[in-house]
Amino acid sequence: MATARDLVIGYVDALSSAGEAMRAAFPSLERLADVLGLVRSHRISRSGEIGTYSYSVHGAGCLFINQEGSEIDVDFAADGAEIFDLWRLRLYGQSLPELVLYGLTSIERTAYPRFKRLITAHELHVFFAPMREEAAGSPNWAPPGAG
Repeated sequence: MATARDLVIGYVDALSSAGEAMRAAFPSLERLADVLGLVRSHRISRSGEIGTYSYSVHGAGCLFINQEGSEIDVDFAADGAEIFDLWRLRLYGQSLPELVLYGLTSIERTAYPRFKRLITAHELHVFFAPMREEAAGSPNWAPPGAG
């Protein structure tokens, strides 16, 4: 059985391949996120075929589907960074020719539905990093509801 790490590496490799196909089709594309600008300026259509991929631009991202049917969905941050999350990894794993779930928790059992659309690294640290007492294993500290 493959690991979650394998799933992430597979997703990143697939996204890189889709990016290469987009840059081959649209040489002016410096970053994959620039596809949003091309669509908004009507220089390319919102969906289409490029090489062995179909693409569909949505909101702040793009869904790529390769010839095997694998789905690579990505969002773009304001600075052009490529963003993916557990939902997108799961979508990718489920779309592989051989269903691959990699032991990932179902989306309904995660905190993801409670997050706003994008959460910053700072917010993750502030809200989910252990307090000093937790990290130090203080005998005076107990999780809420533990006693």
